[in-house]
Amino acid sequence: MTRGPSDGGQQGADALHGDMDATTAPHRIPPEMPQYGEANHVFELMQNMLEQLLIHQPKDPIPFMIDHLQRDNDYVPKIVILGPPASGKTTIAMWLGKHLNSSLLSVESLIAQEYSSLAADARRHYQKFQTLPNTLLVRLVQERLREEDCVRRGWILDGIPETREQALMIQTLGISPRHVIVLSAPDTVLIERNLGKRIDPQTGEIYHTTFDWPPESEIQNRLIVPAGVSEGETARRLLEYHRDIVRILPSYPKILKVIPADQPCVDVFCQALTYVQTMHRSNAPFTPRVLLCGPMGSGKSLQAALLAQKYGLVNVCCGQLLKEAMADKSKYGEMIRPFFEKEMAVPDNIIMKVLRQRLDQQDCVERGWVLHGFPRDRDQARLMDGLGYKPNRRLWEASECTSIFHLPWRHK
Repeated sequence: MTRGPSDGGQQGADALHGDMDATTAPHRIPPEMPQYGEANHVFELMQNMLEQLLIHQPKDPIPFMIDHLQRDNDYVPKIVILGPPASGKTTIAMWLGKHLNSSLLSVESLIAQEYSSLAADARRHYQKFQTLPNTLLVRLVQERLREEDCVRRGWILDGIPETREQALMIQTLGISPRHVIVLSAPDTVLIERNLGKRIDPQTGEIYHTTFDWPPESEIQNRLIVPAGVSEGETARRLLEYHRDIVRILPSYPKILKVIPADQPCVDVFCQALTYVQTMHRSNAPFTPRVLLCGPMGSGKSLQAALLAQKYGLVNVCCGQLLKEAMADKSKYGEMIRPFFEKEMAVPDNIIMKVLRQRLDQQDCVERGWVLHGFPRDRDQARLMDGLGYKPNRRLWEASECTSIFHLPWRHK
């Protein structure tokens, strides 16, 4: 039978309709794909590379991106520490630099560079005026951050930027800190601290006659009184700092932490170190995989239902899954039945088969899940982890559950 033109047209229309259906139908996404992306920070990697491309705008992006990937420095420290005179910011910055093995940059260290003509110009200007123009200081920062140690190991800016103009100029150059710490204390405390400040000229370490006096007599003998520690000079510098800091802070709205400085220096350092070692919440899209753990009566079922309703997750109760499998008389149900009838615990490998079948269904892959009732011990957690079902959010109510979370399930 000969096919007419109308038959060919209908066949083409059917093919086109089929293609359109294929694009609008739900995509079958293997569960391994989002897990791989999250585990290897693929989204953050692409985001960092795009940021660097837009900042530097290289003529040939491919070699630039290869060089960027080879540096492996996307997560090195990039820290700014600000604070009023005598707040201890230089001490905290030095301790962080030693602990994180990162380069410490201050106005003094920048102008002291021996092999930089820009630093030589800055020294001459500073000796004459005791200050640096914004443009010159920012150029010094830019030059220093391009050096290998800053690129590879990260950096800490001590007291920079000093003004909003400097902050905006630094941002314009694409220099973006990951953490900004601002130390804060009452002016009366700062003035008292400043009057007792002493500096070791050999190491640059800062001590105090009352709060932090070195036990070694050799160090005591070489300590000197820094310039500008009189009460009047300190008050003038504090007034200048308060005027500038309120204009600087809006430049860092989401990466800023204020730490009270009128407490032991060790406590300030611990809070600062904890903050700079935390990763900010990522903008990466992810599929929630929530694990609830706790004893009977702790409210897991209620919390799971609330989370599922609020965030559109699939509520997966392990005990309910086993009952449903047995009621359906599936192959897994027949394996489970003898254990239920004898009121015996179902073996972990059978539970995991039923759970795996449910978690691999498309609604769990697309929307995410909240699981409760499994795992109940460390062995079950290892089994679940070994099969690739890693929660990215976890909540628990009792200390008996903590051994489960010794596995690399980092998010709490």
